[in-house]
Formats: sequence, structure tokens, C-alpha cells
Amino acid sequence: MERPYILHMFTPGRQMSPFDVNMAADAGYQILVPYCDIGIDAIGGLTQDAIFSRGPKGVARTGIFIGGRNAMLAADMLQRAESAMVAPFIVSLMADPSGAYTTAAAMVACVEAALQRQHHQGLAGLRVLVLGGTGPVGRVAGVLAAQCGAQVFLSSREGQAAAEAAARETGTRFQVEMHGVSGGGRDAVRASLADADVVLACAAAGVQVVSADDLVFAKRLKVAADVNAVPPEGVAGVGVMDDGVPLTGTGAVGIGALAVGNVKYQTQHRLLLQMRGADKAVVLSFPQAFATARAFLAGEAEPSPSPQG
Repeated sequence: MERPYILHMFTPGRQMSPFDVNMAADAGYQILVPYCDIGIDAIGGLTQDAIFSRGPKGVARTGIFIGGRNAMLAADMLQRAESAMVAPFIVSLMADPSGAYTTAAAMVACVEAALQRQHHQGLAGLRVLVLGGTGPVGRVAGVLAAQCGAQVFLSSREGQAAAEAAARETGTRFQVEMHGVSGGGRDAVRASLADADVVLACAAAGVQVVSADDLVFAKRLKVAADVNAVPPEGVAGVGVMDDGVPLTGTGAVGIGALAVGNVKYQTQHRLLLQMRGADKAVVLSFPQAFATARAFLAGEAEPSPSPQG
């Protein structure tokens, strides 16, 4: 009898995201098993329970997905699961807490593509302001931009100290340099905008972090990307469907939430296909998500997983 494709889904939260369950089913996993309220110390034992019962052919059809809402904790859980593997019982792993890894990857890849179209350059050497920078999407987007050579500033409405703490913690964990800047008031936001080449708006849904009046101060701005799909828009004038549309009152272009969301969806789908179809076990985190988002924007075909075992 042919063994089914099984995806074990670990989350420290009270429930697994229905979005991720749907995505995994559409990628061809036949049995989806959520495990909720999972602490990091349980990851090793659960991983070994998942790998030792199936044999080589079953292991090839087994995967582990790590969700939750904490980008840092998900990275640690992924590392813990990888460390628990015992050859030849090694299965594919993927982390995407609250969609943060694939959303951040899609956002930065869209900005990079817009910069190439409009200015024939990438992110290297540019000043990137991440509004809502202490949340999971903001932190990961900041890391990816920094890895591309940008000077990254995480902004927090809680003030300078909170922003600097998030930048220091995240930068140390992922070995990049980032800075913190206050977003606690209009004057602080406008001062940050005045120096920004790129704005990544990663604040909560329905929160406008840049008004039309604020944009007057964004003299250097080249690209503004927004992941807020709930009115009002996170950056005034950036429509949810915009993909490189000129932003009124600036010399920049805007990228809206649904434009980013399409790339995010395609990225997550392709990663799940890659995990299900890999001949050799893979570990998929936000660097792999970024490479996949870039490939999608470049027009590369999605992977076609062949049946295993």
C-alpha cells in the first residue's frame, strides 16, 4: 500500500492557522495533524516520534511545519527539530509563524523588483525604515533587507528603547546589523521618513502609520510597501492592488497588500510543494522563502514534485 503524505504541524499557540492547513492540503499533503500549545522543550520528542515509525519510504512522505506568532521562537523551534533528527530518519521541515516568513520575503522581493524596474538598483546601500518593526513581519523583513546590504531601522510606536531592543535582539539572533528608531508620534515618524529610501509598513491591520501629510517629509523615498489590507491603508495613497504605482506627492512608487499577498501565497505554496516533493529532506525558513519569492517574480516555473517511495 502506498504511504500517505503526512504533515505534522507544531504551534506554541492555542490553534493552528486554518490558512496554513488549507495551504498544506492544496500542496498535496493527505493527513494534516495539528499539535497546539507546544513549548520548545517538547519539539525534540515530538520530532523523534514523527520520524521513527515510518521507515525510509514513509520518512520521505513525512514533513514538519512550525507555526505560531513569534518569529524568533519559530526559528529556535526549527533549529531544535533539525537537531533532533537521527539519520537515516530525516524529514523535511518548514517554519512560517503567522505567515511572517513568507510575507516578509514577498514584501522585500517586491520592493527589490520595483527598485530594479524604477532605478536599476537593489537594496544595497539604501536606508530602509520598517514601521511596525517590532512585530514578526517587520523583524524578518528587516533581516532580509539587511542581508541585501541595506541600512535598516526598525521603528516602534512604543518608542526608541523598544525599537532598539528589538533591533538588537533580532540582529544578534540572525547575525545582521539593525538599528532602532522611535515611531512614537508624528514628529518622530516624519524625522525617520525624511531619511528613508524605502518604507516597509508592517503595522497591525487597519492602522495607518504614514498619512498624506507625513509623506510631504519623504523627500528621498523610492518605494513604499504596505501589508495592511484593512482600511485605512497603512501608507496613505498606496492601494491594496498597487504594484509599482506612483505615490501621489512623492517621487516613489507604492506596493499594496494584495500585490504582496499574491507573492506571499505563491511563495508558501511553492515551499510546501518543494518540501513534499524533495528527494532529500530540506529545511525551509525565511532565506529559502526569499529565494522562492524572487524566483516567482522572475517568472520561474513552480516545482513539480514527483511521487516518492
